[in-house]
Amino acid sequence: MIRHRLECGRLFQLHPGVYAVGTVDPGHLGHLLSAVFASGERAVLSHRSAAALWRLLEAKPGPIDVTVPGKRTQRRNGIRRHSTRSLPPPEATTRLRIPCTTVERVLIDLAALRSPELERAVEEGFVNKLIGRTRMQEALDRSNGRAGTRQLKRLLAGLLSQLPFTRSELERRFLKLIASANLPMPVVNRHRDDHRVDFHWPASKLVVETDGRATHDNPYAFEEDRRRVLALPRKRLTAARSAR
Repeated sequence: MIRHRLECGRLFQLHPGVYAVGTVDPGHLGHLLSAVFASGERAVLSHRSAAALWRLLEAKPGPIDVTVPGKRTQRRNGIRRHSTRSLPPPEATTRLRIPCTTVERVLIDLAALRSPELERAVEEGFVNKLIGRTRMQEALDRSNGRAGTRQLKRLLAGLLSQLPFTRSELERRFLKLIASANLPMPVVNRHRDDHRVDFHWPASKLVVETDGRATHDNPYAFEEDRRRVLALPRKRLTAARSAR
């Protein structure tokens, strides 16, 4: 039956025993799911591929990372399989119908690989409120001194104590610039005069807006942001006149 459907073009083989129905390209998510299916019943998407699925990192071309309990690490047919002695139930989940590791396990796996993208992934996790202190600490306790966890713990401690949530990479870099110059830290992403402002120093009556291309790269967004910025001083001037 399978052979007949392959010959008729109703099935397309993606991996041994894994087929797409009616199309040779099932899309990005379809390829991720097929890699998991091809790796066995207990396989889950992991490492950098799972980080991209959780939007901790940008997706990049290359082999798909899959973790399989009890299997040797190997790379074949566009799949990079990682072995693990144990994958506790709290560290496996499903996102967009794809079995994958949790955000906490993703960070631990990236730390074990000494990934240069670890810091970015950690920050995105906190920015998007995907991880919390309790779940992260429990995952670290289960890792039992795994390679890279010491660096991850230092990185997490620094972020928890110093960095507030930010909405973009530009905001994150702006905060680091302020901290490196030993300037007072602002209030971040708070509403003022019916507008949400990026950075606000209430005592100095100072507002700073950071405009990145990721959120302002179209004419409407750009013009709307300009109107919002110009409205702030006008409202302040109107309030001052009313007080007189």
